[in-house]
Parts: sequence; C-alpha cells; structure tokens
Amino acid sequence: MRELRLAIRHPADTLAAVMFFVLVAALFPFGVGPSPELLARLAPGVLLASALLAALLPLDRLFGAEAEDGSLDQLLLSGLHPAAISAVKALAHWITTGLPLVIATPLAAALLNLPVAAIPVAMAALALGSAILSLLGAAGAALTLGARRGGVLLPLLVLPLAIPVMIFGAAAIEAAASGLEARPFLLLEAAMLALAAPLAPLAAGAALRGD
Repeated sequence: MRELRLAIRHPADTLAAVMFFVLVAALFPFGVGPSPELLARLAPGVLLASALLAALLPLDRLFGAEAEDGSLDQLLLSGLHPAAISAVKALAHWITTGLPLVIATPLAAALLNLPVAAIPVAMAALALGSAILSLLGAAGAALTLGARRGGVLLPLLVLPLAIPVMIFGAAAIEAAASGLEARPFLLLEAAMLALAAPLAPLAAGAALRGD
C-alpha cells in the first residue's frame, strides 16, 4: 500500500510509460508506411518491444530514491526479508506500470491495425511479459544500485534476459492474428513467470544485502 500511495502521489512515471507506448505505436506507421497488411504483420513485435521498453523507464528509480533518503536502509533493518522487499517492489512496479500498459494495449493495437480477435491475446501476452520484466527489473535495479551509470547498465542487464519474453509473446499474438492456437506460447510465458517469481526476488535481495 505504501508503494501504491507513492505512485499515486507521483504519477509521472506511469504517464510517461503509457505515453511512450502509445506514441511509438502511433509513430511507427509513419516509418514503415500506412499499408494495413504490413502494419498487421509487424504489430506483434512492435507491441511487445515498445511495451517492454516503456516498462523500463521507471526501473532505475525502483530502489534509487529510497537509497538516497535512507528509507531503504530502514526497511532492511526493520526485519523484513530483502527478498520480500524486492518482491513487493516488483509487484508495485507491475501494478503502476505494467497494468496501465496492458489497459492501453487495445488503443496501441488499433493504431497498428492488429485484428480485433488478437487483442485479448495481446493483452494477456503483455500482462505476462511485463510481469516478468518487473521481476527481472527489480533484480537488475538492485544489482546496479549505487553504480555510477546504473541507468545505462540496467537496460543492458535486463533486456537480454527479456528476449525470450519477446519471442513467445510476439508468437502468441501472431498466432492469434492468423487464427491459430496461441495457448502454447502463453503457457511458455507463464512458465517463465513461474520461474522468475521466486528467483528474481532472491537475487535482488542478495544484491541489496551486498552478498
């Protein structure tokens, strides 16, 4: 609740992520041309890439502000397990960033001429993918905390790990757009989320402790 209250008081990060996501979808047709068939074919990859990049925007401040004012040290000294702190941070990032991106997906999909039948699958793929990125991002933010150029290092750490998310998420959307079964690709994303859910907070917690 504390994390959500802070996000409500300072909504700029959420608005910036959603606006980045929608603007990329709006500007992309100007770069590749207005052909509906071409846009529909490229839409799955564009949606995943722009959403994951948008979700990266607030990650460098996930622990940074609290580390600067000393409240992170207070949390670590309060008896809470560092992995639990990291898990709550990742969940708050998904609620305040990933979930708004999922809600904005129909608008971005319409701008890219994605078939209406594929939009629910796109929302599901982005929900799973953004959740995985929130977990990976929490681990990356903890690892780069205090680094001189942590904002530059963070994407370099997180984005390579997010490549499978891109592959399976885009494949699910493309399958749905083609009238094929998207469930296997969504299940692979869900399996990745199940793997990241326990491991990423443990890695982030170890980084916060300095292990």
